[in-house]
Amino acid sequence: MRRLKTARKGLSRDDEGVLLENARYVVVDTELTGLNEKKDSIVSIGAVKMKGGKIDLGDTFYRLLNPETRLTAESIIIHEITPDEVVEKPDIRTGLAEFLSFCGNDIIVGFCVNIDMEFFNREAKRIIGHTIHNPVLDIFPLFEWVRSDKGAHGGKEINMPLHYKLYDIAKHYGIEVNGAHNAMIDAFITAQIFQRFIPILLEAGLKSVGDVLRLSNKLKGGDRFAVNRGMSNF
Repeated sequence: MRRLKTARKGLSRDDEGVLLENARYVVVDTELTGLNEKKDSIVSIGAVKMKGGKIDLGDTFYRLLNPETRLTAESIIIHEITPDEVVEKPDIRTGLAEFLSFCGNDIIVGFCVNIDMEFFNREAKRIIGHTIHNPVLDIFPLFEWVRSDKGAHGGKEINMPLHYKLYDIAKHYGIEVNGAHNAMIDAFITAQIFQRFIPILLEAGLKSVGDVLRLSNKLKGGDRFAVNRGMSNF
């Protein structure tokens, strides 16, 4: 049986002081059979590495998985992954092992990433006995901060999209959006949005990994999964 490798737990004090432009990130997206975190399953994982604001298109990860939950017509309409495409693909045990190996100790970044992490952590607890240890950075609250905080714009009012969905934000920044939802494409779009946010964060004085993780975690009150679920397609 293949043994899963996991990252060291959390950030050390030294890691928190790493400058944003020197940190290493894995920007991830998943496609799911649905949004019920207790019953639905991961059907694909897409990820791309970043070092600071540089996206490394030569270092990507994409896997189709044979989900433990039946694909529904509703989910197929969104991601266009059919049962025939995944019937001979590996299961989540293999996919999770390969994904964690790809991540190493890097910071996991995503849009409404709480949803992805709910599914990853449920499987990780079942398979390896504990949740994923990597630090996690959600760019959804970063967008909320950029949109609402004049401090992020030198005190100036700016026009931002009223809708919070990934593709609306991407279009605002001139990032190309095409076709159905695909985990690899959406991970790349998310990476480009994060890339646009980094100079804004630096200009506002948020220069370290610790600064931005604290900002990203600022909105943890209430049912954050429920909030994110309303903003995300699966």
